[in-house]
Amino acid sequence: MKKVLLVDDERWVRTALKWTINKLNLPLQVIHECQNGLEALDWIKTNQVDLILTDIRMPIMDGISLVKELSSLNGTYDVIVISVHDEFQFIQQAMRSGVTDYLLKPIEEEEIKACLDKWLTKKSNEAKTSQSSLKDKENLPLSTIERVLDYIKKTPLDQITLKDTAESNHINPSYLSQLFKQQLNKKFVDYITELRIEESKRLLHHTTLRMSEIAERVGYSDIAYFSNNFKKIVGCSPSDYRNHQVKTGNR
Repeated sequence: MKKVLLVDDERWVRTALKWTINKLNLPLQVIHECQNGLEALDWIKTNQVDLILTDIRMPIMDGISLVKELSSLNGTYDVIVISVHDEFQFIQQAMRSGVTDYLLKPIEEEEIKACLDKWLTKKSNEAKTSQSSLKDKENLPLSTIERVLDYIKKTPLDQITLKDTAESNHINPSYLSQLFKQQLNKKFVDYITELRIEESKRLLHHTTLRMSEIAERVGYSDIAYFSNNFKKIVGCSPSDYRNHQVKTGNR
């Protein structure tokens, strides 16, 4: 059973989508609902999900920003965006950011079934490829993770994704994710997040760059999500951290 996350600021839309998905009797389960992209990102950090259905227009963080943040953190999430006909330019932007598919409102039952059937077939094929790759590389030497870490060290933080890191080392993204947990005892996304926060601390301490500039440099397209992550890890907001450095004479 594949796990599905619904992201839409309108509760009735989420309820209708959940009802329709359940009615289709596909191997899918809606396990959580979120009102905006920021709430979804926070939930994803501590929960597993296979597919995200998100509206494009939402307050706080829209669907486009959500897709970009997911791509920068971990490129393995599949996203289907939902929009209306007169917002097709936003759909094109989302597709360029790597979304799996899109649906147009009002969503017909046959259309969502076809879309989800296509995604399930895609996942089935990917699973077969991944199993084959893991079997062929189960004895891959430790030097692989060393090459990966070297790639991460040499690549700007705003350009690092799981997909690109895997491709640069000629391995499967799913395999790299498993290798990271096995060799470093942490998720790829958590490792990159730690690097981003450490670099942002350095920039806050030693430069006068604006918060938005620092967030962009370390790989966050949404300053609210950057601030939220920073506070979770450091214990204070980026501005409070900078002010403390100034007050204590650590500039």
